[in-house]
Amino acid sequence: MVGYRFRVCKGRLWKQVGLGHYFLMIVICLSLLALLFIDVIESWVTCLGMSRPEGPHRAVLPQSIPPTRSEEFLLMPSSRVCQRAKPYLVTLVATAPANRKARQAIRDTWGGEVQVRGHRVMTLFMVGQSSDLVLGKELIEESKERGDLIQGRFTDTYANLTLKTLAMLGWARRFCPQARFLAKVDDDVMFNPSALLHYLDLSFKTSEDELADLYLGRVHMQVAPDRNPHSKHFTSEYTYTGTVFPDYCSGTAYVLSRPAVLKVSLAAAAITLTRPLLPEDVFVGICVHRAGITPAHSPLFSGGPAVPYGRCCYQTMVSVHHTKPGDMLRYWTEVHSTAPCSWLGVRTSLGVCKVRALLGTLLGKSL
Repeated sequence: MVGYRFRVCKGRLWKQVGLGHYFLMIVICLSLLALLFIDVIESWVTCLGMSRPEGPHRAVLPQSIPPTRSEEFLLMPSSRVCQRAKPYLVTLVATAPANRKARQAIRDTWGGEVQVRGHRVMTLFMVGQSSDLVLGKELIEESKERGDLIQGRFTDTYANLTLKTLAMLGWARRFCPQARFLAKVDDDVMFNPSALLHYLDLSFKTSEDELADLYLGRVHMQVAPDRNPHSKHFTSEYTYTGTVFPDYCSGTAYVLSRPAVLKVSLAAAAITLTRPLLPEDVFVGICVHRAGITPAHSPLFSGGPAVPYGRCCYQTMVSVHHTKPGDMLRYWTEVHSTAPCSWLGVRTSLGVCKVRALLGTLLGKSL
């Protein structure tokens, strides 16, 4: 009788242990699956949380935009630069006059590419005016030497980033209207035109006549205005009365299609600028919302936590924020001097990068 009870208890124990093992195996498999498709999960979760514009008639947009003239720019390439190059993608890099090392690192890496996936691409730099006369003269010399600077008639400060974006839109609309896509990128971002064009081809492939409104990047949702007057992100109630901003793409890097550039410019023309100016990316998001365009989120854009380096991960990412000039040169060389990663290598590396970035944000340090 005692032996029978022992065998029964032993059988039940083994059943419980076996079930525990099976449960553990299922958890491990699901975790690995989630790691491999973490970008898909991120896109799905973000789309669920995004708000929708109330349609193209939410705001009455003007029928025309004040014309952009060459006199609005102190420095610029030839007004026919886009007519000669016929770029499919034009990237305008927001840079400060003093950031010459960052501009050179971009020229020596992704900004130096002119033909990507069978398409012509072009990279130019947008700056404002410097209060330093020496820097101003250096910009003139750099413009003569490189021919890729556009300088607007505004003081180059953090508070004037919105003016810099308006100047970008005006220049692109006036001098590069044939470009199919416009990318706005900060100068501390490692951008990947090849990854962008591959992503656009897979997710937004349309014919020339069917080019749709597109505002693509890393979408920020339900962001409340910063009411702290001592913050560089300060937004007064006079400037914006709402409790949250419309969804918008991180200003570190985003992409607009040709029709979206026109609609965003029309919406911007209808907004009275106040001081302090709205943050640049928020301002564009509001214009997009008024134009009835829904932001498109891509997990391949980084606009929040820094993405730690991984060769296969960086082959896939469209933009990586917080990249120093020296690191940009090193990463770009390593990523492009080796063979393309396998599908499994890309999926695994991307998942690991995303998890490390998230953990780094939660712990307040880089992992």
